[in-house]
Amino acid sequence: MEIIADFHIHSRYSRATSKQITIENLAKYARIKGLGLLGTGDFTHPLWLSELKGQLSEDGTGVLRTNDGFGFVLTTEISSIYKHGGKVRKIHNIIFAPDFGAAEQLNESLRKEGVNLDSDGRPICGIHCPELVEIVKGVDKRCEVIPAHIWTPWFSLFGSMSGFDSVEECFQDQTKHIFALETGLSSDPAMNWRISALDRFTLVSNSDSHSFWPWRIGREANVFELKNVTYDSIFRVIKEKDPKRFLYTIEVDPAYGKYHLDGHRNCGICIEPRESEKIRNVCPRCGNRLTIGVLHRVEELADRKEGFVPVGAIPFKSLIPLSEIIASVLGIEQLYSKRIYNEHKRLVSKFGSELAVLLKAPKEEISSVSGSRLAEAILMVREGRVKIKAGYDGKYGVPVFGKESVKEEKINNKTSKINKQKNLSDF
Repeated sequence: MEIIADFHIHSRYSRATSKQITIENLAKYARIKGLGLLGTGDFTHPLWLSELKGQLSEDGTGVLRTNDGFGFVLTTEISSIYKHGGKVRKIHNIIFAPDFGAAEQLNESLRKEGVNLDSDGRPICGIHCPELVEIVKGVDKRCEVIPAHIWTPWFSLFGSMSGFDSVEECFQDQTKHIFALETGLSSDPAMNWRISALDRFTLVSNSDSHSFWPWRIGREANVFELKNVTYDSIFRVIKEKDPKRFLYTIEVDPAYGKYHLDGHRNCGICIEPRESEKIRNVCPRCGNRLTIGVLHRVEELADRKEGFVPVGAIPFKSLIPLSEIIASVLGIEQLYSKRIYNEHKRLVSKFGSELAVLLKAPKEEISSVSGSRLAEAILMVREGRVKIKAGYDGKYGVPVFGKESVKEEKINNKTSKINKQKNLSDF
């Protein structure tokens, strides 16, 4: 059975998230996207954990189910901020738990370490990464740790502002428990393949979504072929890196991510790494330091040329959220638009899910539903023929379809604006 999983999301108890995130909405829109499994996100937050326990049932498989059968795996993200080697480190890690008992024990262990779990769905702590892994594995050997969005400048394993230069430097003697790395939106597997030291790690992809809308949830995901969907079988496949069972990851083009190139958003400066080096990584307009992007960091650590593919590497497919493609074709800025919603709904109703449209739907059938222009745009994405005006310093990249381009997204996360789009509840 093929199953598409997005393990890294957040609840409404994390900062800068939609206040309409509920288990019901997550399951509903995950199905619309084409996902079969989600991480719960934020199980460290007591209020969210209480909701999870009240609305999801355990059956011994490690996969929690809603009343109508949608699956979740217990996950959370922890932000470790501490000083190491004379430098402040800010590292995010995804934590997985096999059942509610383990999640509760881990929460208790974190509280004993002085971590305030009530303040944010993604708690901030001063626990060093090796110590965090020891705590997690000490609670239950089946609990797992995967470094999150490993190249993001501000909060990640290799981040230019606060990260390390190797997995071993970060996790020290606990590196033995690290078997996978999350690529993040601003990098893809091909970029990570340029670093030989990462060959032994499985690369996974997740959305890190702060809402449940289809243009956020599942924009990056993992595609498995599993006989039985269980917590143990999922991690067995990830650890063994078996291409017959771990089929591929779904990625956005790394240029679409918010931190792909170097830049300074306030000054509108976006430049390639080589140009940054020429100006000593200083903004030519204001004189402040540029935010060094993911591509720059990869170039710093790479010991291989572009195009190298390691033996046994899990393949990937690059996509762009369907709503963004529709917005480009219609020339609409606002992704909450009723016209975009109606077009999205027609396609999903015909083909079953957004990912089915993006990955499998024949061009002729898409044309019969939504016209040839949209069909061609979807095929351009599927075949890698879309250029991206790269993202930088917290600003998303912009897909460019020939002479037409998606205008810069102007989504306001305020709940009041979301509530105005009542038609979206009809998905």
